[in-house]
Amino acid sequence: MKRLLLVLVLMAAPVWAVQPDEVLEDPALEERARDLSQGLRCLVCRNESIDESNAELARDLRLLVRERLVAGDSDDEVIEFVVDRYGEYVLLRPTVTGANWLLWLAGPAMLVLAGGVGFAFLRSRSKGVAPQEAALSDEEQARLRRILEE
Repeated sequence: MKRLLLVLVLMAAPVWAVQPDEVLEDPALEERARDLSQGLRCLVCRNESIDESNAELARDLRLLVRERLVAGDSDDEVIEFVVDRYGEYVLLRPTVTGANWLLWLAGPAMLVLAGGVGFAFLRSRSKGVAPQEAALSDEEQARLRRILEE
């Protein structure tokens, strides 16, 4: 029972990242802020959204998002503001435009290339002539017989 309670508490830990003093009074704005925060990467933590992170920088970013929403910015304007300020790395789901195409296509291209190289290697091995074992000379045969007799 204690283990189950511990597991449930640990699973709920990310929910506690947003502090009560950060929550907006308008539920619609708060919902938008939470949605935006879940798509922004914490710059301190690895692959954790600012909505889940307890880092100070994540808190600052959550407050920044809420400030921009209260100021009347649309969701796209808030994201654009944060990306302009911190770079595209801040997006958990990067856009598939411009130079990012190269990054998105690099993985599958390398997989196809590795498969082609492996296929060519295996094909060349199957067609190649196996080296013949050289027969032992008379001197080597005599030496082998002496070793086996010992």
